[in-house]
Parts: sequence; structure tokens; C-alpha cells
Amino acid sequence: MASLAFVIIQPIAFFFRILLKKLIRNQRYLRRKSSNVYSSQFKFQKYPLICHRSELSDQTLIFNVEGALLKSSSLFPYFMLVAFEAGGLLRAFVLLMLYPLICLLSYEKGLRTMVMVCFFGIKKESFRVGTAVLPKFFLEDVGLEGFEVLRSCERKVGVTELPQVMVESFLRDYLQVEFVVGRQLKVVCGYYVGLMEEKRKDRAILERIVLGDPKMSSNIVGFSKFGKFDHQMFSHCKEIYMVSETDKRSWHHLPRDTYPKPLIFHDGRLAVRPTPLTTLALFMWVPFGVTISILRITIALSLPFDFSIPILSFTGLRLVYTPSPKCPNSQPSPKLSKQQKGLLYVCNHRTLLDPLYLSFTLKRPITTVTYSLSRMSEILAPIQTIRLTRDRDQDGKMMEKLLSQGDLVVCPEGTTCREPYLLRFSPLFAEMSDDIVPVAVNAHVDMFYGTTAGGFKCLDPVYFLMNAFPKYTVNLSLGKVCGSSTCHDGRESRFGVANHVQCLLSEALGFECTMLTRKDKYLILAGNEGIVSSDCNKSKN
Repeated sequence: MASLAFVIIQPIAFFFRILLKKLIRNQRYLRRKSSNVYSSQFKFQKYPLICHRSELSDQTLIFNVEGALLKSSSLFPYFMLVAFEAGGLLRAFVLLMLYPLICLLSYEKGLRTMVMVCFFGIKKESFRVGTAVLPKFFLEDVGLEGFEVLRSCERKVGVTELPQVMVESFLRDYLQVEFVVGRQLKVVCGYYVGLMEEKRKDRAILERIVLGDPKMSSNIVGFSKFGKFDHQMFSHCKEIYMVSETDKRSWHHLPRDTYPKPLIFHDGRLAVRPTPLTTLALFMWVPFGVTISILRITIALSLPFDFSIPILSFTGLRLVYTPSPKCPNSQPSPKLSKQQKGLLYVCNHRTLLDPLYLSFTLKRPITTVTYSLSRMSEILAPIQTIRLTRDRDQDGKMMEKLLSQGDLVVCPEGTTCREPYLLRFSPLFAEMSDDIVPVAVNAHVDMFYGTTAGGFKCLDPVYFLMNAFPKYTVNLSLGKVCGSSTCHDGRESRFGVANHVQCLLSEALGFECTMLTRKDKYLILAGNEGIVSSDCNKSKN
């Protein structure tokens, strides 16, 4: 037994010994190369000195994105996001398996290998990972100290060795960087072939930017990292400030409230930063995740509430709710007369499972209306779902009819939002009932998001239930709001009622209200207006 273990362990130990020697050799080479470059120059300064300069407001800053802005020194997570979100599970697995080889290669060869694996065969026109997925992870990796240097300069030029399609949206849209100089990808017949253009073309672009504007060509300051310095790219700088790896380790993460532009929308399935170890853990979990997701769905569909709730809790599902003494939470609704109406539950929208979790909280089936739902989700839903048409008069009549039959739940945002924001509420619900019950819901995941703007909507519940310990909070303690009577007698408009309910929910959740809509979300994430169809592949929510 011991000899068998020795045979297995010896090749692994040999491999890691070679890997360690290669990494040490690369570090020594970079240190020796950078020291030779620095010794021939006279304008290099240490990073802390730039923090004490007060005259940067009229300077042009040329900075290295990976070396002087991001805290992490590894580019693997960003390429893994491209591979997983744009290429699929198989491509991501290939990238993970190649990671040990990438570590043995030089920086440039490793970069080109990751570009080839992630981009080969991806259609250029449909590639939206750079605008919809990567900005969130880049922002979470920005160092506060590096960002302060950027913010203190009037004009900024970001220089990166990454493909430009990966970083341009992040720098331009969220950090207000005017110019981005990155590597261009070669395209054949509308598809990326996984090859990058040569570096000298990037240098020519930078020179055109700097020399083409008299304001930018004077008072140029460089900001980069030791070992990440390209002399020709920064040749127009009168001073270059260098940051060490030790300095970057002491940097703080950029707080969300200091983002120049708030991050409200993002897409993609991965809820964690896919480092090599995290990605390995995800792939090991996927078979168990799929199994437990199917098991949870089967239990929810086949068992009564009194049996399914404790069993689902045992599988890792968490439901935390705050009941209201004024609202029935366990008794079924009595049969309504023609003059009576059921309660209208108004929820913010986190995932497709919002109405289902409310139904579990109340321990009784409840009807829900939705603007879009995949056909598979409609078939499997354990509660009644009614599809709306977006025709105001027709949808109003439908909701009136459903309320005359019992309680109803509606999500007036019209689409899901992952971040701590509430989108604008459609005011149609305000005219439907005087018994409006605001319900504040929130979903927490640990590995996978259960929403998507550009993927298969029918898999949303599956991905949510694949998480090890998904958690929902349902707050029913916000009281009732009068709707139709206040609208009809002129005391308040339907927009006022909708805005009031939105504010109640935002205060309960600690979220921020916005005037953004479903259309705004899909234009940013998917490049369309969110037009829906019943087809599983095309329907959006």
C-alpha cells in the first residue's frame, strides 16, 4: 500500500518541483531585466511619492491596468469567466486542465495560450462578457489606493496586455478612463480565431493618442508596477511611478459606494471569483449540485408544504421570514364573494422563485402573474402562473379576474435585479386592489446565480438550487397599502402608490431605488429590449 502511494505521489512531487523552479527562474529574470532598464533611466519614482503630489489635476496619466490598478496579480480568473460564460462548461474545464502548463510558460506565452483557449471560435458580434460580466469582477479587484491616483488626474490612458474587448467597457463605463490601449484580437468571418495582434501596433495607437492632442502630450506621468513595465509604451512620460507587489498587498479594495458609476446590472452564472482553486472546487461540486437540484425540485413538486419544507431545509435550503400578524400566513383563503377581492402581494424581483418562496412562507398555493416564463418553468411550477401580455387594458382585466378568485402575487419591476437596487415599479397593480401587501424578498447564493439575461431561462431555477446553501428572506411585516380607492378618488396617482411601495421595500431591504427599467437592463446586458417569446432559448425575464 505504501509503495502504491509512493508511485502516485512521486510524479506529482516531481511536477511541482519543476513548477517551483520555473517560477523562481522567471522572477529572477524579471527582476534582473527590470533593474537593467531602471538603471538606464533617471525619471523613475517610488509609488508613495505620487500620493503626495498636489498638482496631478492637470496631468495626463498613463497607467498599467494589471500592474497599477488591480490588486490581484493573476489574470486566470478573468479568462475563466470568458471561457465559462462565453464558451461553456467544456471550454472552462479545458482551461483549468491547462493551468499547470500555463504556469510553466513565460508570461507572454501563457497569456496567448489563455486567449487561444477562451476566444477561439467565439462569434465577435455576440460576445458581451466584456460589458455584462467582467466589469463586476474587475471593480471588486480594484485597489483603492491605485484608484485614488487615477481620480486625481484630469486625463487618463489605460494600457493593458489583455484583449481590449475584455477591459474597455470596465475602464470607460465605470472608471471614466478616456482612452484604452489593449491588445486587438484577430477576426475571420466574424469569429475570433484566438490570436492577438503584435504589441508594436498597440504602441503606435498609444503614440497617436498622446501626440494627437496637445493637452495630453504635455505633463505626462506614468504609473506601473515593478516587472510590468514596458519602456516603449511609457516613453513619453517625464516621470514614472512604480508600485511593488508588497505595496499592492497592503492596498484596500475599492468600496462600492466610491464607484464612479454604480454597478446595477451584470450577467453570468458564476457568483464567485473563479480562481484556480475555486474553479476546481466548482467542477468537483457540479455533479453533486445537479443531483441535489433535481432532488430539491422533485421534493417541492411532489410533497405537501408541511412535509416538503422540513425536508428541503435538511438539504440545505434556507428560508427566513418575518410574518405579519395582520396577514394570514397559514390558513387558506376563504371563498370570495363577487364583491370581495383577494390580497394583492407586491414583491421586488430577485429570481423566478420569488412567488414560490412566498407560497412556502404562507404554506398555501398562490397565483402569480409573470411577463415572461420559459415553457418548462410553467409546466414544472407547483403554483398557478399566468402569462401577461404587456397590453395594459388586457392585463388589468386579467388581474381583476384573478383577484376575484383569490390572492395574487405580482413583481412590478418586470425583471430581476441581483444588486442592492430596486428598478422602477410598473403602476398597474396600484389600481387593482385596496389590499396591497408589500413583500420584501432577497436571495443569497454561494456559487451560481439563478438569473440570466442572455442564457437559457429554463435553467434559472436549476442553477439557483445547485448552490450548496441557497437562502431566501421574506418580509411580510410591512403592513397594507391602499391602492385603487386612493387612485380613483384623486388623493394619489397610481404612480405615487407604486413609488410609495417601492420606497417601503427599499427601506426594508436596505436597497436603493432607481428609475431604471427592464428595457434599460437588457440594452446593457444583452443588446436588445428584452422582447420575449415562449421558447425556452429566447425567453427573457
